[in-house]
Amino acid sequence: MFTDKAKIYIKAGNGGNGAIAWRREKYIPAGGPDGGDGGNGGNVVFRVDTGMTTLMDFRYKRKYVAGTGMDGAGKHCKGKRGDDIIIDVPQGTLVRDAESNLILADLSEPGKEEIIAKGGNGGWGNSHFATAVRQAPNFAKNGQPGEEREVILELKLLADVGLVGFPNVGKSTLLSMTTKAQPKIANYHFTTLEPNLGVVDLGDHRSFVMADIPGIIEGASEGVGLGHEFLRHIERTRLLLHVVDVSSIEGRNPIEDFDIINNELAEYDMALEERPQIVVANKTDIIQDEDAYNEFLEEMKKRGLEVFTISAATGKGVRELMQRTFEELSKLPPIITFEPQIDLEADRFVDKSGKGFEITRDGDKFIITGSWMESVGGSVTFDDNESLAYFQRALINRGVIEELINMGIEEGQIVCIGDLEFEFVY
Repeated sequence: MFTDKAKIYIKAGNGGNGAIAWRREKYIPAGGPDGGDGGNGGNVVFRVDTGMTTLMDFRYKRKYVAGTGMDGAGKHCKGKRGDDIIIDVPQGTLVRDAESNLILADLSEPGKEEIIAKGGNGGWGNSHFATAVRQAPNFAKNGQPGEEREVILELKLLADVGLVGFPNVGKSTLLSMTTKAQPKIANYHFTTLEPNLGVVDLGDHRSFVMADIPGIIEGASEGVGLGHEFLRHIERTRLLLHVVDVSSIEGRNPIEDFDIINNELAEYDMALEERPQIVVANKTDIIQDEDAYNEFLEEMKKRGLEVFTISAATGKGVRELMQRTFEELSKLPPIITFEPQIDLEADRFVDKSGKGFEITRDGDKFIITGSWMESVGGSVTFDDNESLAYFQRALINRGVIEELINMGIEEGQIVCIGDLEFEFVY
């Protein structure tokens, strides 16, 4: 089964905690602190695998978690870094943030890797906090949490040319006659249930990739039929071959069919309306209504459109069409890629407020959130005066105390940071 969209949850590893440790050598009575730092958490990395063709694997596994960094230890031993988790995806996969639907990455280059969720930094050991006046710090920093988010994976095929048209107009036959692809071919509508790719090789190092997009019908842009599911695969194509059945064997009007398909493309994405097209008049070997056929050719001529008359079944005109297609492609820009709409580096570990913390009020409680705050709050040892003093200075320097006062906090009211609760005293 072809699957071209999936939603998964990813979680990078948390950083390990810094250690509180002391030198205990026999002949060094005042050895001082030697707690090591925690290791960084592992990243969630997406990687292009050219051997994959669908997102089927993500129907069965929807949660991906990277390794957690190990805690630090004595003798300045740093914790081991958490293992990255590598998630392989097909070439042409877009990664979107599920909440905003904005693009995080376009994985369209073979072997490309992108860190979508970064592991948390390891916490500092107590040896970092030793100063001339604080020679025995009895506290260390906790590791930071790793990034987590739900993402939507969306596969958009990488093809130079897209075959579009009503069902049963001969798109699959044309693909099978020009490439080594072997799509299912039968004389009934919706034979093709998934996109098919093939490489057209014209010799002399001239080739291009062509995609057969399953039948688009009237209303496809609004979800009717199969076309809505696969219209996204046309978005990257540089050129469209619009295949029209001009035989009138089913009593259809080729001009109406041509206009309906173009209208659906425009409704789905206005950019597709401007995409270069070559009109392909197919099934010329079994024409039933010569007047309708000639009327179609005359109408296309009036519109200034190039028409190739072929018979995909017999091969008539197919070679010439492929030659003309290659010539047109040589004039067009490369396959479309999508720019990220979120700068992951700038967005990492930054709260929406831009201050590193946010304060909300719940009755008489003041709740402080943010990765920086949770890291500092989790490091406090309230039984240790030096640790408590460090914590208070951090809140003052960061502007947390000032904002709490501006929000109307009074002495004795409760402040919450993660699982930590304490009374406000100023």
